[in-house]
Amino acid sequence: MAQHDDSALRGALTEIFMAAVKSADPHEALIKALPEKPRGRCIVVGAGKASAAMAAALEAAWSDVDLQGVVVTRYGHAVPTQKIRILEAAHPVSDAMSEVASMLMMEQVKHLSADDCVIALISGGGSSLLALPRKGITLADKQLVNQALLKSGATIHEMNTVRKQLSDIKGGRLALAALPARVITLIISDVPGDDPQSIASGPTVADSSTAEEALEIIARYRLALPEPVMRVLRTPRAPVTTAEIDEDIRLIATPSGALAAAAAVAQRMGYTPLMLGDALEGESAQMGIMMAGIAKSVKQHGLPVKGPAVLLSGGETTVTIGDSGGGRGGRNTEFLLALACALKGEKGIYAIAGDSDGIDGTEDAAGAIVTPDTLHRTSLDARSMLRGHDSYSYFSALGDLVITGPTLTNVNDIRVVMIT
Repeated sequence: MAQHDDSALRGALTEIFMAAVKSADPHEALIKALPEKPRGRCIVVGAGKASAAMAAALEAAWSDVDLQGVVVTRYGHAVPTQKIRILEAAHPVSDAMSEVASMLMMEQVKHLSADDCVIALISGGGSSLLALPRKGITLADKQLVNQALLKSGATIHEMNTVRKQLSDIKGGRLALAALPARVITLIISDVPGDDPQSIASGPTVADSSTAEEALEIIARYRLALPEPVMRVLRTPRAPVTTAEIDEDIRLIATPSGALAAAAAVAQRMGYTPLMLGDALEGESAQMGIMMAGIAKSVKQHGLPVKGPAVLLSGGETTVTIGDSGGGRGGRNTEFLLALACALKGEKGIYAIAGDSDGIDGTEDAAGAIVTPDTLHRTSLDARSMLRGHDSYSYFSALGDLVITGPTLTNVNDIRVVMIT
């Protein structure tokens, strides 16, 4: 049955959160989705925060297959492999290694035959880890685009729509380069709705987005981008279609699966889990206010579920910083600080939220924990720090950051609100 002392509740929150993360372990998930072993060569390419772990899992499962290839992951997320070369690059803004990795992958898939097989290992974070600018723009141009998009409050789908139009590897162009070889794409999803076109900007997936859509997004968020970028976007280019590439796409781990694993653990603890969705989007602070309202309704009225209960949600919120800059923090700690401010010390409500990859934004924490005394254990002004987007500093002062280190998977954010 549910326990109500502070230490036990913190432990329960952490256990529920980590159950969601562990459910997306690449070693377990990948083995169930592998195709038959290829007759010809097997080239492995990939990008994302989980791609190196996926490569290691593939090598273990296919120890008798002559594998070769290149995979790129975020700095600090590499794991040892024997046959597949692992590179590290920058996230969330590309660096020179992102471009090097992209060129090496395109070289690897050239001159293949119909008997050959390409295994693409794709996970969240791959958009910045793969950078192959279209002719007419430079890596520096793309870096400016990414920086502007990250500050704008655009959704991940909108950001990737723009990125694909500026890339010679995203939007199916890696698969196009591999023809006539068979391409099998194994994906750990981190995007709302699990759309393969959006996950790492779909390097092996046909693309339905257009340059017109990218220009509309730029106009909507009033982004001032370099003139070469605008010139390229105004230059028509045919998208990669399903008529050109044969898609074999396999989702091996998803946000919904992670939330289901969290719900099962919560239920064993004596809490009624309420799944609010795996694809919630919007401003992090507004999400915190909304979630506080639901939690208080559960506590005070037993609606929409009777306590003890756990509210579970996933997805990717946004933090619009603008030109004024901000403090330290990511979308999960911002959500939690807004939640705490809205709860105003409501008794019996606790929460944890974090990025399943172990890194909330650019900081070293996955997220943080909120308790009824979050606003009262420090003299810091929570509302002022929330306005300054300095949520990391607030939870750091409390000692309530959740630090897991790189988890080597990525099924987006996991939010758990517990009502005792």
